[in-house]
Order: sequence, then C-alpha cells, then structure tokens
Amino acid sequence: MTTTGRRRLSWVLVLLFLVMPLVELFVLIQVGQVIGVWWTILLLVADSIFGAWLMRREGSRAWSALTTALSSGKLPSNEIADGALILLGGALMLSPGFVTDIFGIVLILPFTRPFFRRILATLVQKRLVTAAMPSTFGAGARPRNDDIVTGEVIDKDNLA
Repeated sequence: MTTTGRRRLSWVLVLLFLVMPLVELFVLIQVGQVIGVWWTILLLVADSIFGAWLMRREGSRAWSALTTALSSGKLPSNEIADGALILLGGALMLSPGFVTDIFGIVLILPFTRPFFRRILATLVQKRLVTAAMPSTFGAGARPRNDDIVTGEVIDKDNLA
C-alpha cells in the first residue's frame, strides 16, 4: 500500500470512528422521540438478540460449507469470505445502534452477501497485487551496491 493510500485509509478510519457514534446517537434520539425511550431500548435489545441468532445460523452454514469445500479439495475462497463477512456483520449487529445494525444485517443475509463478497475479493486482490509488486523503496528494499569485488573462496578445511 502506498503512503497516500495509507494516509487516506487513516482518515477514513478516523472519520468513521468520530462520525459513526454521532450518527448513531442522532438516530437513537430521533427514534426515542418518535416511539419512546423504553420502546427504543426494547428494540435495541431485540435487534441484538436477532443479530446473535442470525450470526449463529449463518455462521454454522458458512462453517459447514467451508468443511465441505475443504473435504472435496476445492479452494474455499468464497466460504472464507462469507465467514469474514458474517463475523464483521455480527460485530456490527452486537454493537448498540440502529445504523450499525442495518449494515450488520446486510452483511449477514445470504442474498446480499455475494455483492459484498465481490467487493471484498476486489480489495484483497488489489492488496495482494500491490504487496507482490517489487519496489525500490519500502521495507524489503535494499540499497544498490554497484561495487563489484572479484575474489576467490578458500575452504580452510580442505587445504592440503
């Protein structure tokens, strides 16, 4: 990943962690004003219970699909992506708030997951291609040394 890409990702994460709680708080206040505080709390608890149930159900299905793919010798890329999306969706569902719950449900549901699986595959593929490309700079870069020293290796053990 380039420095610009890292910087952009850092800003996205900062905005996500600063803006998302404010959006969640705004939505909670609006819902609380419309249906009442106790109904809002009850809805949040029910939503979390539903999310835990859905995550368990879809997680079990993804696990069995993964074991089936592995036992048949197939590369389980879709199954691994499904597991990652279910895990992320479950984490979003268990966090308090309606906005994150909506994102979590969308990631967990089996008929919306293929769309996000393609997005995840594209992101991973770009990341792998970037990581595999040789670079003259970066962590693996070595300084070029144009001095060529000719010589001969002498093995001390085999001297006669």
